Amino acid sequence: MMEHPWEGAFPPFRILGNTWFTGTLPASTHIIDSGDGLIMLDCGYQESLYLVLDSMYKCGLDPKNLRYIIFSHGHIDHAAAARALVELTGAETFIGEGDRRMVDGTRPELTWAPEYNMAFPPAFKPDHLIQDGDKIRLGNVEIDCVATPGHTPGVISFFWNVENNGTVYRAGTFGGAGMNSMQSEYVRKYHLESEDWRGAFRTSIRRARQEKVDLFIGNHAGQNNTPERYKRLIGGDPLAFVDPDAWSCFLDGCEASLNKLEAEDPL
Repeated sequence: MMEHPWEGAFPPFRILGNTWFTGTLPASTHIIDSGDGLIMLDCGYQESLYLVLDSMYKCGLDPKNLRYIIFSHGHIDHAAAARALVELTGAETFIGEGDRRMVDGTRPELTWAPEYNMAFPPAFKPDHLIQDGDKIRLGNVEIDCVATPGHTPGVISFFWNVENNGTVYRAGTFGGAGMNSMQSEYVRKYHLESEDWRGAFRTSIRRARQEKVDLFIGNHAGQNNTPERYKRLIGGDPLAFVDPDAWSCFLDGCEASLNKLEAEDPL
């Protein structure tokens, strides 16, 4: 995480079809245009919300048309700007049930704010708690929700269709992949020993491998090499983000990181 999240400004752009990148390098934000309002995937840090809003305007996406804000999980780099954004737009919020206590003020210390030496984000009450197998529908978009806990209890991965020139691609995100919240020091610090989050994460990786993903959308720019693919996109490759192998390669990396953590940092 950068000391100053706003230093991670990045040009906004249409990835493909109805899906846009409007976020920053420290924490990605994406917009899906449903034809009947906008859906935001993660809103990022409160400190960089102005960059996200400016990016939306640059892409011709009016924040007043924001209908849904959907969170991959409750950490500060994905959900901290929610309260301000809801007050600005009136959008409905969706988060995995297991992460409700992170955002509603019950367990703000689990947002990772202390580790980043940041203030707790303003609490908000989610409008909808997502369960595994739920579908979020708006306009011509249907998003499949798959629970992939481990990084946090309520991580949700999202999958939807993107149409471009008559071809339909399957887009997908993996909701939370970092090892930081599965380290033994963190687990003991917050008294989370009663849950096997490492085992849950391994199961989540196996579950995610069952999904067919043509268009891997990272909730951090490094997950899907957003900057490099952006260069290819503006260089004339309209399908720079279409890569059927990227999903499995990413999950291979997640599994390797988990194996390393278990070998070097036993609970």
